[in-house]
Amino acid sequence: MVSVRTVVDRVGPTLLHALQVPEESPAVGDVVIAEPGHTLAAGDLVLGVAITETPDAAELVKLSAAKGAAAVLLKPPLAAKPSVKRAAKSADIALIEVRSATSWAQLVWLLRTVLDALADESDALEDGGGPGSGDLFRLADAVASVVDAPVTIEDTNSRVLAYSARQDLTDSARVSTIMGRRIPDDVLARFRSRGVFRELSRGRQTIFVPAQRDGTLPRLIVPIRMGGELLGSMWAVVAGPVSDERAAAFADAAPVVALHLLRRRAHTDSQRRVSAELLRALLEGKASPRKAIAELDLSEEPHRVVVIEVSGGDGRDDEGLRLALLERISQGVGRRPVATELGGVLYAVVPDGDGWDELRAALEALPSSRKGGTPRAAAGSACEIGELATSRLQADEALGLLRAKLVPGRVVVFDEAWTALSLHRGATAASTSKVAELGPLGLLRAHDEAHESGYVDTLYQWLRHPGDPRAAAKELRIHPNTLRYRMRRLLDLVPLDLDDPDVRLALITQLVSLRWS
Repeated sequence: MVSVRTVVDRVGPTLLHALQVPEESPAVGDVVIAEPGHTLAAGDLVLGVAITETPDAAELVKLSAAKGAAAVLLKPPLAAKPSVKRAAKSADIALIEVRSATSWAQLVWLLRTVLDALADESDALEDGGGPGSGDLFRLADAVASVVDAPVTIEDTNSRVLAYSARQDLTDSARVSTIMGRRIPDDVLARFRSRGVFRELSRGRQTIFVPAQRDGTLPRLIVPIRMGGELLGSMWAVVAGPVSDERAAAFADAAPVVALHLLRRRAHTDSQRRVSAELLRALLEGKASPRKAIAELDLSEEPHRVVVIEVSGGDGRDDEGLRLALLERISQGVGRRPVATELGGVLYAVVPDGDGWDELRAALEALPSSRKGGTPRAAAGSACEIGELATSRLQADEALGLLRAKLVPGRVVVFDEAWTALSLHRGATAASTSKVAELGPLGLLRAHDEAHESGYVDTLYQWLRHPGDPRAAAKELRIHPNTLRYRMRRLLDLVPLDLDDPDVRLALITQLVSLRWS
């Protein structure tokens, strides 16, 4: 059953405002325009297109109620007239005010599309599917008939959301776009070089792109906006320049498509919130693996948890880049990844193997943000779904190595970083027991603080590269002779028997605790 309230909510407050909706009203069946001699039926949404006088409006309300209609739709000021409202309340029929700037033709089209979509949603939900699955495709067909050309509806990332019939009358670029569900990179670059996306962002009503030498046919493009926000665009493949009337008809369809995109985004956001909550619970070890596999569409194979941190060049959190990255991961970076935000960082669960390899390559190839920062990421070990909480802890620990600059690069894998992790864990334990405070090392540290002599770093590199002063000097970016001179001076300051292996091991333990903890 499709109720009046459902229809009004679906169309939204931009076009409709419910002045009166009875608690119990007939199910909505069809949209009709009130005309002399027109027969009304139960469940009709009656549009008072030609009604201009208050008495006529009140009479229409009474007649519609008598025929069992679901609602009467009128424009201001008629809808809010006291006598009209009284008639609706007395007859127990819904009274809907249509915003004054709304086109009646546009509203008829939208209402019928909404009713078809709601009917499909009921069938889809009974079958376990999602709402509005064919909604945008029907809308694309309707727009294509208006502009008399094959049409695609795309989001702001140039992903194809829906397309009309008659795509056989297009070019290879359009076929590739539909097959891949997004504009191919080379085609995208050509349109970008012609300033198409710059014009879209500026909000031009329509954009005409002439044919190109590679055989790409002309395009008529219109931005899809709502409240100043760019939601996407519609692209029509045309034979040549388009008349002003035809271009205007194409542009007039954009507000209707915008409403559908807003509803689609609201549904997607709702689904994401539910999935994100389940994923967070899974990463915290509080969710059933069986439920996660079913509801997050995870396969029963080893997965990794990947933690991704995004910060600007100033070290502050870059929220814009983080949200863009979350969107990109959610739309298919890696094979079947699921992602969420937790504590200011992103967590993605991705299948080991090809899925992780693809995500890793994408992360390593990401350019710096406008603020000068780059994402850094760490992956836990591959494990079964029920053990992802452990993989998350491993990823967090590995990310700590990147934050402290204890490992190079911008992506680290827990399995591959075992040496750094061993040193870090050992150093942390040694630091807790204040190992570095034992023996003469404190004198060297105090001398460095007072004179900036660099003796502690010199000793550390000398011990790391036994018998190879050139390698030690290279790490310090000094000449080997300078290294030898420093070693003589520090041994004069603090007599150490560096020929004793236990002395060397103790010093290495102390120095590692200082540098790796």
